[in-house]
This record gives sequence, structure tokens and C-alpha cells, in this order.
Amino acid sequence: MKNKDRINWGIIGLGNIANQFASDLLLIEEANLVAVASRNFVKANDFAKQYNCQKAYDSYEALFVDDQVDIVYIATPHDSHAELSIKALESGKHVLCEKPLSLSYKDAVRMTEASKKYNRFFMEAFWTRFMPSVKEVLEKVNHGIIGEVNYVKADFAFYADEASGGRLFDKNLGGGALYDIGVYPLFLSYILLGIPKEIIAKSVCNENGIDLQTSMILNYENAQAILNASIVSESDMKAVIGGTQGHIQLNAPWFMADGYSIVKDNQEKIVCLPNLGKGYTHEAIECHDCIRNNQMESQFWSHQNSLELSKIVEEIKLQIKLPF
Repeated sequence: MKNKDRINWGIIGLGNIANQFASDLLLIEEANLVAVASRNFVKANDFAKQYNCQKAYDSYEALFVDDQVDIVYIATPHDSHAELSIKALESGKHVLCEKPLSLSYKDAVRMTEASKKYNRFFMEAFWTRFMPSVKEVLEKVNHGIIGEVNYVKADFAFYADEASGGRLFDKNLGGGALYDIGVYPLFLSYILLGIPKEIIAKSVCNENGIDLQTSMILNYENAQAILNASIVSESDMKAVIGGTQGHIQLNAPWFMADGYSIVKDNQEKIVCLPNLGKGYTHEAIECHDCIRNNQMESQFWSHQNSLELSKIVEEIKLQIKLPF
């Protein structure tokens, strides 16, 4: 596949995120969406027509054995990620799996081990890692542009109506703030500061034990991260990276920032870096590059990165006593 001009995609789990991803694939000349699958054939067929895709399946397994499909994008609910990723890898497909990889560190390990066993590319779909703004900010931080980073503040919050039900409030599907959106601020802290020495987490939960809002303090040797996730409130969703010689602010919403600002020596420099489409394009292009170069993982978001973040999330899950 190293010299293949176009990469053929299959998508399973045809909800809102899958629609955004499919829209972005249309912007990539080398990408073909060749098959989609849902447990509901009408839904699959409608999705396929919307994105000019020739094949619609009413089972995920049928897509996994389609010889035309090179890589599968898994956008199903969190609780199914592990088993479906492993099945796809067993079937010889490369896999891009939505975050979080799974609801347990143990399953995350199984998924990365399956990638190695079946010699197929596998990556957690942390699209934020491949945003031009985030990549450039991380490079500048690593080159010491704001000195030593000792403070990170980030949140992800929106209001969802619990009375309307849905996946976010279903504990069987891994609902709640931590696993759905809390992984984003934790990701930012991780790529900037690494593995914390101590984690303190507190949540507001509903009667079913789902966390509606979770606040986290991550302590490092010489730094702290102050993080929050909420599905019952709104925020400005800006991220601040503080250092000994200045600070950087990622534009809101920071997880898909189209630019950033650097404040240093009482001067502010504003940088605009628009994303291609919504921004899922950048992680898809990374998948293409890795597949062509016969890599099983990305150097920018490796298996080890996913596992270390999964372990951090699991520690918080235990602290706030999530029921899964």
C-alpha cells in the first residue's frame, strides 16, 4: 500500500461525528469513502447517498470483510470501541478509533496489542493533536518560547438536556462528562506536561452515577493543570498555557483552534492558522501517511501516548466512582 494513490475508507457508527468526518474526507483528494455501516440499513443507505458512497451495510462485520476498504473509522459509542477495533484489525483493516479508546485501561492495552499482532495501523482519533495550531504551539513550547511551562488551564463544557436522554446520559454507553469530553483537557495537559505525580478529581453526578461535571487538578513536580469538563454548563473554552517567560492562549474552542496568541514581554502576537474543513482532515491525512509508510502507529499520537492518557483517565474514573 506504500505507493497507493488513494486510501479507501469505511465508516461504522453513523452519528453526528461520523457525518462531520465524512464531510471532511470529501476535502482530501487522496481519500475515498467506499463503504459505511449501521445496524439500521435505512440509516446506512441515507448516509451513503449523502456522501456519494457506493456501499451501505446493515452490519459492521460485512464492512470489515469488504476487500475494498483499507481503513475503518470507528465512531460508535464508547462501550463498543474495544471489541469493534479488534475485530476490524483481525479482518486486516487499519483502524482509526474515536476517543476515548475504551472505558478501561485493560481494553486499551488489548487494542494496541491487536494492532501489533495483526500488523495493522491503529490510532486513537485525537484530531486535536493534528490541528495546525496545536502542532505549532507544542513545537514552540518545546523550544522554550515561554520559558518553563508550569500552568495549564483548559475546559470543555456545553449544556445538554438530561431530560431528552441520549448517549451522554447512558451509563451503559459510557456516558458522562469525563469520557466524552474530559479527555480533551486531560490530553492537553498530558502533551504539555506529561504524566502527573498526583491527580485530584471531584464530580457532580446524577442519580445514575454519571458525572455531569468533573473538575480536575493535576500536580506535577513544578507545575499544575486546572481542568474541567461539563455537560450541564457552558464556558469560554479557551486554553491557557502559562510559562516563566510568557503565556499562550489557544483560540476558542481550543480543541479545534484556528489560531493562538503569545503574550510575552508585555506584547501580544496573534497567529491565525485555519483548519482544513472542520479539522478532521488533519488526522485523516496522518493516517494516510502512516499507512503508506507501513507504520503501525503515529509518531505524533502513538500507542504509548494513548495508553498513558487512558491510565490517567482511569485513575479519575476510580476517584469519582463512575459505574463502568
